[in-house]
Amino acid sequence: MKYRGKAHKFGDNINTDEIIPARYLNTKDPAELGRHCMEGALQNFVKKVNKGDIIVAGRNFGCGSSREHAPIAIQASGISCIIAESFARIFYRNAINTGLPIVTSEDAAKGIKDKNKIEVDTGNGIIRDVSGKKQYKSETYPPFLQKIIKKGGLLNAIKR
Repeated sequence: MKYRGKAHKFGDNINTDEIIPARYLNTKDPAELGRHCMEGALQNFVKKVNKGDIIVAGRNFGCGSSREHAPIAIQASGISCIIAESFARIFYRNAINTGLPIVTSEDAAKGIKDKNKIEVDTGNGIIRDVSGKKQYKSETYPPFLQKIIKKGGLLNAIKR
């Protein structure tokens, strides 16, 4: 699967309350969650996002609580993929379960600049920083996880 968009850069330890503040957890409506995505980390984030854009972050992205609302809000905001140095384990599973592609690459997370145009090929483990004219390697998912993400999450994969 391939994703293209502008990078939105964040640092280390972005927690789920920064991704979707707790005051919005009274809904499961993806569109409503998406309107408040990253509000705890960067006001007006969603106004800067174009469909397909990519979050690039440091270590331990998605730490905090186990809320599935976080990856749902990210997807609903228009973000297509996340690159980070590392992910909190529960966020990693929630992202897979909701069909949000996430890739780990320390070099890409450190090297890609905010607003750079980037391309991510999750099938081949290649991240291209088009603006910075660099290429990075990332981990690839095993086939069964690729299938879950391609079908839009675990429940959709089971239904099909």
